Amino acid sequence: MRGLLVVNPKATTTSPRVTDVLIHALADELDLDVTVTNHRGHGFALGVQARTQELDVVVTLGGDGVINEVVNGMLIDGPGPKVPLLATVPGGSGNVFARSLGLPNDPVEATGQLLDALRERRFRTIGLGTITGLETKDTVDPQLVRWFMANAGVGLDAEIISAMEKQRGAGETATPTRYLRTALHSFFLRTDRKRPALSLQRSGAEPVTGVFMAVVQNTSPWTYFGTWPIDPCPQASFDTGLDIFALRAMRVAAAMRATRRMVMGSRAGSSRKAMVVWHDQSRFTVTAARPTPIQIDGEAGGQITEVTFESVPAALRAMV
Repeated sequence: MRGLLVVNPKATTTSPRVTDVLIHALADELDLDVTVTNHRGHGFALGVQARTQELDVVVTLGGDGVINEVVNGMLIDGPGPKVPLLATVPGGSGNVFARSLGLPNDPVEATGQLLDALRERRFRTIGLGTITGLETKDTVDPQLVRWFMANAGVGLDAEIISAMEKQRGAGETATPTRYLRTALHSFFLRTDRKRPALSLQRSGAEPVTGVFMAVVQNTSPWTYFGTWPIDPCPQASFDTGLDIFALRAMRVAAAMRATRRMVMGSRAGSSRKAMVVWHDQSRFTVTAARPTPIQIDGEAGGQITEVTFESVPAALRAMV
């Protein structure tokens, strides 16, 4: 089997030692090339290259961001038999995609499991999500399709991600404590908690207006606070359509009820007045009355005024 290892050296828990162990382990199973990413978008180019060269498998070492880039490159022409298998070794701070597949969060243990999967040709075919309507260079490209593996978010969720990226760019480490502090700062001091900007629309139903924040899940959980899963849509799965969790109230009491639901992974505190939850959706649109930030698999994705989310079943083969 011919394979490519894509390493993000800036990922939170990636280290030269882990990289060396992984290279030596994979070299016994694959005819392996290794590339270290050195700029944003490099993973996308490598994904395109892997598909063009019809490689058998692409292995990523890093977080959800590098996986997203690589997969978007591999799927540049859509799903199909020429798309390589994906194997991922967690090296980021959250590793939502890898952990949702059932891989250990420890990179060495995950490597051992993936080596077994390579030997047994063991994989799982999963559904993914797409987003259309994203802005590129201050214009909306209706032909641009952005794939996501685990989640996306519009509003407060994306504001927090953007603030975290600025801190990481200044040399800070993405820790659960820093994330919590950033979330509280964004909620109380940055986001507009009085004027909701978003509305949701799905086929055959009245639009849902007055939405402050929308989280879209392709799998469960949404994210992790350290080792604790945060899960507003616990029914979300790679085997179903997309789930959406939307907040229609941003008062402290409403936020506490929503937080309870997320932490407990239940339907606690649900009410259409304060929050909206849709399960197993094939397609829906999020419209913003003013430019609003979006995050995609934990990475800032700019601002949107209208985007359409769509579920694509059986889009990718992932080794487990």
